[in-house]
Amino acid sequence: MVVANAGMTTWANAWEIPLQNWDETISICLTGAYYTARAAIPTMIEQGTGGAIVFTSSVAGLRGLPLLADYVAAKHGVTGLAKTLANELAKYRIRVNTIHPHGVNTDLKPGIGERLQGDWEYGSQYLGSLPDVKTEPEDFAAAVAWLASEEARHVTGIQLPVDPGRTNR
Repeated sequence: MVVANAGMTTWANAWEIPLQNWDETISICLTGAYYTARAAIPTMIEQGTGGAIVFTSSVAGLRGLPLLADYVAAKHGVTGLAKTLANELAKYRIRVNTIHPHGVNTDLKPGIGERLQGDWEYGSQYLGSLPDVKTEPEDFAAAVAWLASEEARHVTGIQLPVDPGRTNR
């Protein structure tokens, strides 16, 4: 099993993101995921036992969330990379999936909720359907563990939201 999990972002309008920040976000989120896969896949193929690769994308890899253009672009790229690899690696019984968290209780981007409080233009795009629910790292880890398990042996090429209903909006 391989898990590619990395993230960083900038908080700004797309046209105001410093180029250095743009490059760093793409490098960490997308290029890092590619390097992880590139390093692991030959060994997985050589072993001949199949396996699972799980990429951490984000709800931002499914939607165009405002003020996160670098992150959105990178995570959409991760989603596309995983879909391609799912097709290329199926003949080796290597499953490739993405998980799409939103608002996991980590320090990646603290304070987004506070920044958007009262901002009806953007704030509603960050709300979930389930009230008063905060996704904890353990919730995210359980989704990864399931995708990597034998219970998900028939699951490949999917995008699994772990997002208290945010992709429904």
